[in-house]
Amino acid sequence: VQLQASGGGFVQAGGYLTLSCVVSGRILGINDMGWYRQAPGNQRELVATISSGGIIGYADFVKGRFTLSRDVAMKTNYLQMNSLKPEDTAVYYCNAEIRTSWGRDPRSYWGQGTLVTVSS
Repeated sequence: VQLQASGGGFVQAGGYLTLSCVVSGRILGINDMGWYRQAPGNQRELVATISSGGIIGYADFVKGRFTLSRDVAMKTNYLQMNSLKPEDTAVYYCNAEIRTSWGRDPRSYWGQGTLVTVSS
């Protein structure tokens, strides 16, 4: 099982980027998917999550600016990031809770991270 994150880059404050995360491999199902970020010197923090049923939660610092969506059939989620601020600069990691076999609990998988840099 692999999570492939993409879409990071360099943007000026006020700009936008769209991150995507694709799950590949032999799986039975995906529960929650989400994004976390980690800025230099900081701990990794939750940005947004979306459940298999489409329930979405956002960290307060991205509410109204970021939108998370999910294509269940394509095993992909998208994080639309608008009105980006310099403090959004971080490595963004996608995460998914995935079931790979019956009889085993789903476990958490991480993507490799994609760097978002927002200049002032």
